[in-house]
Formats: sequence, structure tokens, C-alpha cells
Amino acid sequence: MFVRSLTLGVAAAALLAGGAQAADLIIPTTPVPIYEAAGFNWEGLYAGVRLGGQFVGQNNGQYGNQLNDTTYGVLGAAVGVNFLPADPFLIGAEVTADYIWNQNALSTGEFFANLRAGAVLTDAVLVYAIAGVGVQTQNGNNEGVYQLGGGVELAVTDAITVRGEVVGQGDFRDEAGDAFFESAKATVGVFYHF
Repeated sequence: MFVRSLTLGVAAAALLAGGAQAADLIIPTTPVPIYEAAGFNWEGLYAGVRLGGQFVGQNNGQYGNQLNDTTYGVLGAAVGVNFLPADPFLIGAEVTADYIWNQNALSTGEFFANLRAGAVLTDAVLVYAIAGVGVQTQNGNNEGVYQLGGGVELAVTDAITVRGEVVGQGDFRDEAGDAFFESAKATVGVFYHF
């Protein structure tokens, strides 16, 4: 009986010791963090250049200092700032300066102060509406003008975007038959976000 008890005791001790050793073989590890790139940061200051065309209508009355039924080239620059008060909504302010030319007409300058409001559809795509007031100057003659329109802006790197924009434009003269939009301007631009 003593031998049997001794054998059972040794067997139990061996099992318990084996279980303790097996538990010691498990080495806890910390999972490797997965890096996920943050999306494009639309907030902050930006600056860029743009080019395009301005199209003054035939029957819309003369726009600013431009000739009716005429197409002009546009070369300009813009500086602005964006804010994201609540994701995905964006608001911003922007100033633009454009040099407008045509081989048959005098060159013109247009300067606008604009407000933008839009939505960030994906990390890399912004759609927006734009409204602004400004002045058009040609040969010492100044004319008050306004614009309304919209655009799409695409992030191509972590700091550079490409933008396409179309606006309707008019002046503040009150003439008979004067249309609200007397001109349209389409531009494509490249912008750097600081």
C-alpha cells in the first residue's frame, strides 16, 4: 500500500511539474503596429498658378472692359487658406490675380476676393463652390465685377493639388438687357499646400 501511494504521489508530482514547464514555454508578444497613412491635409495655407480661357458672350452685353463675342487667354495666380470646421465640410478664403489677353484687344487684369465652401469627398478629392467680388482694370479704367461657380480639386502628392474651375462672371453696371452672367472663365491650376 505504501508503494502504491508513493507511486501515485510521484506520478502526480511529475504531471504537475510538466504542466508548469509547458506554461513557461509560452512567450507573450506585442503585435506590430500597422502604419496607416493619414489622408491629404486640406487645411491651411496654399498658393498656386493657373491658366485657361475667358469667353465673353455675343448677346449678353459687354462684360467689364472686354469686347463682346471674344475669347481671351487667362494666366493667373491664387493664394488662399482652408478650414475644416466639421469633417467633411471645408470653408476658405482666396485672392486671385489674372492677366487676360487677346491679340485683337487690350490686355486686362482681374483681381478677386473669393469665398469657397465645399466637401472633401475622399482623402484626395474636394468639390467646392466659389463666389467673389473684384475689379477688372484695363488702360486705367476700372470696373467692379463678380463671379460665381465651382470646381474640383485633386491631391496628387502629400502637398500638391490639381484644380479645375468654371465660373460665370458679370459686372455691376445697370443697363437694359444686361445679363447676370456676361462671361465665363474656365481654368486649370496647380497648387502647393503648406
